Amino acid sequence: MANTILEELDTLVRARYPLVYLVTSEEARAQDLISQVAKQHNKKLLEWSCTTGLVAQSNGYSSPKPRHTATRDPLAALDAIADHVDPTIFVLKDFHPFLSRGQFTIIRRLREVAQSLKNSHKTIFLLSPVQDIPVELEKELTVINIAMPDQGELGQLLDNIIDQIQEGGRCTVELEANSRERLLQAALGLTLGEAENVFARILVRSRRLNAEGVNDVLTEKQQIIRKSGLLEYFSPDESFAHVGGLGVLKDWLGKRALAMTPEARAFGLPQPRGVLMLGVQGCGKSLCAKAVASHWQLPLLRFDIGRMFGSLVGSSEENIRKAIAVAESVAPAILWVDEIDKAFAGIAGSATTDGGTGSRVLGTFLTWLSEKKAPVFVVATANDISNLPPELLRKGRLDEIFFVDLPTSEERRDIFAIHLQKRNRIIEDFDLNALAVISHQFSGAEIEEAINSALYDAFYAQRQLNHADVERAIRQTVPLATTMAEQIDSLRDWALGRARNASGRIN
Repeated sequence: MANTILEELDTLVRARYPLVYLVTSEEARAQDLISQVAKQHNKKLLEWSCTTGLVAQSNGYSSPKPRHTATRDPLAALDAIADHVDPTIFVLKDFHPFLSRGQFTIIRRLREVAQSLKNSHKTIFLLSPVQDIPVELEKELTVINIAMPDQGELGQLLDNIIDQIQEGGRCTVELEANSRERLLQAALGLTLGEAENVFARILVRSRRLNAEGVNDVLTEKQQIIRKSGLLEYFSPDESFAHVGGLGVLKDWLGKRALAMTPEARAFGLPQPRGVLMLGVQGCGKSLCAKAVASHWQLPLLRFDIGRMFGSLVGSSEENIRKAIAVAESVAPAILWVDEIDKAFAGIAGSATTDGGTGSRVLGTFLTWLSEKKAPVFVVATANDISNLPPELLRKGRLDEIFFVDLPTSEERRDIFAIHLQKRNRIIEDFDLNALAVISHQFSGAEIEEAINSALYDAFYAQRQLNHADVERAIRQTVPLATTMAEQIDSLRDWALGRARNASGRIN
């Protein structure tokens, strides 16, 4: 990745492009690339910021920063660039605030300077974490987005850290090829600075570097999500062992656990795009989303589309683009879109109810599903197919649609065992087969709630939970399948032949 960017920057300098706008939050990494280009062409390298003015590039952040007060003003800096004679590359840091509306003089001067540089050996690089370009400069500059470091760059950083560790002899390195691969895979989506920080934190805390550091990397990604405010991070604390039944779905997800690795690309496998889980409420769809993140050891991001809608015109579309960008910045990751049917309900009438905002948000999301390149696996859940836009169901946006039905008798038995074990109860004290029979048409959530209700009764009576308590709680519960029998039958009829059964069996 770094070599590709370096070659592109080198080409632009040799072609005498006057203005190059680099969009990146990694200022030091971008400066290093530009410095390499300057050395290749034997050009001077000057950098500007509003605090230092136009000065020679310093050797590092620890060295004293030179100052040139006379050029701290952006207009004065541009005048100095125009008057400069020698072949030089100029780096303007965080210049975008001076290109906002109202700064007509600076915009005009930069445009004039750009035109004067076309026949010179001078190039201006604008470094900014955001892309903010006035229309007057759109034809004058070239925009390059510097992607996050790839696995090769992160591997080089890790090797440098390991060399330093081994020289000092104060920490232990226990990284086999597979462990190293998992650690670097988890670090994808971090900047080099963030990756260096998290590797250092692992060493400071445990005095060793091994595969267990993956959890520390995920914690670092959690901080990135929190700062965005658009997505919600979930700790991967569930597992497939906590999911009763759904054997076909779990097998399908398990086979894709390694599908985001370079080995999968070399084998010819495309990156898995996502899955839609449609079915009866309380049957484990959300639990599966959490379990797959734990199984794949990837961060789980909850995408609340309702949070995307803002009051200002255009803000909703901008919010969803930012949320997608954040998800891609921490990739590989799992993006969990819970109850997507409710999020996009009524989109067909969006033009008359919200001026078409809902349709545009849906369009942005669907386009991203089709075109996304980042390893973001989408797990969408839905209860009501009548609210699902048909565009979402098209193959190519998601890999598969699974129908999650009410658990079978055997699956209900497993669910009882899971919840009783989670509550530290002895399984042999309960007749699981009998409980599975009397809980016919119960969902997993209803089984859990029946056990909770029985626990309340036992605690109130100041004794241990027994089989009779659970059986009594079940018989007192009217399942949703009885209350909403017509809707569930309609859902089953729709899913027949249109979606794969997550259990592989008919209840």
